[in-house]
Amino acid sequence: MLPKIAFICTHNACRSQIAEAFGKHLAFDLFESYSAGTEIKQEVNETAVRLLKQRYNIDIEHNRPKLLSELPPVDIVITMGCGVQCPFLPCKYREDWGIEDPTGKPDAEFIQTIEIIKQKVAELKNRLRENRIAL
Repeated sequence: MLPKIAFICTHNACRSQIAEAFGKHLAFDLFESYSAGTEIKQEVNETAVRLLKQRYNIDIEHNRPKLLSELPPVDIVITMGCGVQCPFLPCKYREDWGIEDPTGKPDAEFIQTIEIIKQKVAELKNRLRENRIAL
């Protein structure tokens, strides 16, 4: 059974959605990816949707923001660095990535954030593959 990872940010509209998408795209064989927020917006950030499709052919157009209560039990919690206190979410391992929200910024800054998230997901995948995260 694959470990379940929850990527968490305030509104589950941008960074956590990007991380979930890269988890499903890059590490589907190592972990199950989910995302949620402490509050939600009406829809996933349209710039995130557009840039993931254009640059990586990853389609998240039909994703929707979700609350923490919609998550299954998870093994790992990754917070995006929202500056908000996450309610307690039981897990075996937790870390914060401290990534600034690119919402409302130019595409170049948005792309930089997407690249950081992609790299962090790849690093997480490698750490899990090499058993450097104890579960």
